[in-house]
This record gives sequence, C-alpha cells and structure tokens, in this order.
Amino acid sequence: MDEVVRYTYRLRPGATVVAALLSGWGRCRWLWNEAVHQQKSGGKSTYCKLSKLLTEARSRSRWLRDGSQVAQQQTLRTYALALGHSYKVKGRGRPAVKRRKETLPSLEYTVRGFTIRDRRLRLAGGIEIRVVWSRKLPSDPTSVRVYQDSLGHWYASFVVRREAVPAPASNKAIGIDWGVTTTATTTDPSYDLPHVGRRRRCAAELAKVQRKMSRRRRPRGNPPSKGYLRAKRQAAKLHKKAARQNAHDARQWAKKVVDNHSVIAVEDFKPTFLARSTMARKAADAAIGAAKRELIDRGKRAGRKVVLVPPAYTTMTCSECGTRTKERLGLGVRTFRCDGCGVHRLSRPERREGNPRHGRA
Repeated sequence: MDEVVRYTYRLRPGATVVAALLSGWGRCRWLWNEAVHQQKSGGKSTYCKLSKLLTEARSRSRWLRDGSQVAQQQTLRTYALALGHSYKVKGRGRPAVKRRKETLPSLEYTVRGFTIRDRRLRLAGGIEIRVVWSRKLPSDPTSVRVYQDSLGHWYASFVVRREAVPAPASNKAIGIDWGVTTTATTTDPSYDLPHVGRRRRCAAELAKVQRKMSRRRRPRGNPPSKGYLRAKRQAAKLHKKAARQNAHDARQWAKKVVDNHSVIAVEDFKPTFLARSTMARKAADAAIGAAKRELIDRGKRAGRKVVLVPPAYTTMTCSECGTRTKERLGLGVRTFRCDGCGVHRLSRPERREGNPRHGRA
C-alpha cells in the first residue's frame, strides 16, 4: 500500500533566480487579492469561473502573461479550496487579502510546470535552481511547492508516493488530553509529552534582540536600516530554532505513541482561544496544535484507529453507561461517581499535575 507524503529540500537560488521567484509570487498574490475582492463584491468565486477570469486577464495584461500560468492556476485553485472549507468548517474565516509585507512567498507547480534535470529543479519560465538533495526521492513527484521562510531561506516541498511501512502489531489503546503544564497527558504516564519550554529558554536573548530592533526602528515612511534588518533576522532565528525543536519533540513522541498503540483517542482540543488569554505565551510554547496534527497524521498513515473526542462534558459523562451527571464538577474534584451504575473513576487524566489548562500545577 502506498502513501502520499511530502519531501522537503533546501534550495540555493542566486540573486537572479530570487528576483524571478519574487516576481512570480507578486503575480500570484495579485490574483489571490483579486479573487478576494470578487468574493466580497458578490462576484464569481468558484475555480472554474476564476479560471475563465484568469484567461481573460492574461489576454489583456502582458504582465500576467510573462508569469507561469501553472503557478497562477494553482493559486486560484488553493483559493477556491480555502473558500470552500470556510463554508463547511464552523469558525473558519474566509480567505483574506495577502499583504506584501506580511505574507511569505509560496508558489505551487504541477507536473506541467516543473522538471528535475541534472539534479536541478527547473520551473516554468526558465527558472533553474540548485537543490540540496539530502535524501533520495522515493518516486517521481506529482507537484512541488517552492516557498521562503522567515529567515529568507528557500525550500522545495515535493509531493511523492512511497510504500507505507506497516506499524508494529499492538492491541493497546491510549487516551490523550492536552494542556499547557504538560503538553500531552495520557492514560499511561510513560507516554506523556512534557512541556520543556523551548521558547522560555531563549526568552532573555529574544528580549535583548527585540529591544535592539526597537532602538533601530526608523520613523514610518523611511526604509529600515541594515542594523534593524540584522536584529530582525536574529529574532527570526530564535523563533525558528524553538519551532524546530518543538516539531522534533512532537515527531519523536508521536512515533512512540503510534508504534505501541492500535487505538488512539485524542481530545479534539482547539487551542486558538488560549491565544487571547493570559496563558498565550505558555500555550504558544507548548505547541499543542503542532503535536496534535503530527499525532493524527502519523496515526492515520500507520493504519491506526484515531478517535477524536469532543472535549465537552468528558469529565461529567460515565464511560460505562453514558450517563451525564447533573452537577458540574469543580476543578478540585478528581473522582467521578456515576449515579446510574455506581462506577468510580478518576475524572481528569491530568490528575498528576493538577489542571494544566487552567494553569494549576
């Protein structure tokens, strides 16, 4: 059985190639913003209708014709998918305008828009980029996404198919609850994911760099100085380092959980509201969303049964008969007694360290 995965590689583009990529990204960003304007004004917003508008716009504008049609079509396709998800998923906002200073470049190409020849990536429009091949591609890629990160580094993310490696046989089940004192608290203490505080470790150094940015910031309307850009890059490096460390910890933990359990019950917890609370900094350091996505994706690829459990009333519902208690349990209550069947159980998996979601240790 094959699985669809992404293989990401570092790119080494020259100044001319970077200028060409940014020029192509400017065209794609203009199309995205035009599609947002069409949707807000009640115009055409489906992919088929947007494709017709693209054909008309390219026939009138030489500036658009100079760019890759494949990348422009993929931009509109991505917009149409994002707009469709906004109608289906509750609480998800509509696609917003992409501003030049706030959005990082990203270009999508299908097989019609790129080739790999002489170990170099060749994109539509005569763009040729040297790739750092850190590992071999398992198969011919079906698409590629070329993007730039906050440090200015360029990457190519290929979509490929590879043979799925079967997970070890197991008949165990595990339940996972999310928090900020302990990132993931499980029914088995040996599989907990502790909150090690990656961003907290570099907080002093980050504050020093941010103060340097504040001192070197010029008044509005003036171009930033080289010293300001240098300090900004140092801050981005610290953020990137912490994010990579969190991603590495999440991958190692998710692999350990998936390899040893056939049934994984995951609290369907959405940490977005924590960003508006007093625990915003600690919640961002815990990286709950990244760990949750890694666990779910790895579990599905391995063929495990992943169950998303709505967090509402989970501590008030009996796991045996399904009866919900009529009295709300306080944060200090750790033992649940069902009035229907008389079952006693511990009500919160985070009982070993208090309730991390409410900041109690």
